[in-house]
Amino acid sequence: MTTRQAIFPKDRHALYEKHHYSAAIRSGELLFVSGQVGSRIDGSPEPDFAAQVERAFENLKETLAAAGCTFEDVLDVTTFHTDPEHQFETILPIKDRYFGTKPYPAWTALGVTWLSGFDFEIKVIARIP
Repeated sequence: MTTRQAIFPKDRHALYEKHHYSAAIRSGELLFVSGQVGSRIDGSPEPDFAAQVERAFENLKETLAAAGCTFEDVLDVTTFHTDPEHQFETILPIKDRYFGTKPYPAWTALGVTWLSGFDFEIKVIARIP
């Protein structure tokens, strides 16, 4: 039976402790990363939308690194948006800076009505090198 191992980025535990979940779970050769939002170290959201998206990607980068992964190891991406029609022009250039190399990962984008005070969230599945 494959065991699961919790993965946490350094110095970013406020949201995980508050809501009782792991930043990521390693199971075999796969890493399942919980939704990453544009939270500061204290768990509060970045007020500017572009800064919030950038922070979400940086938080994801830190979580991937804690497991020995990079964006090159990401296989599947799911993003959640509170106003996708108006947010994509801000999100796409930021996303392209992190996933700018072909082949791109699979990507599913969902419009949602609530993200606990945030406007963007990204979760991924990666292979561990």
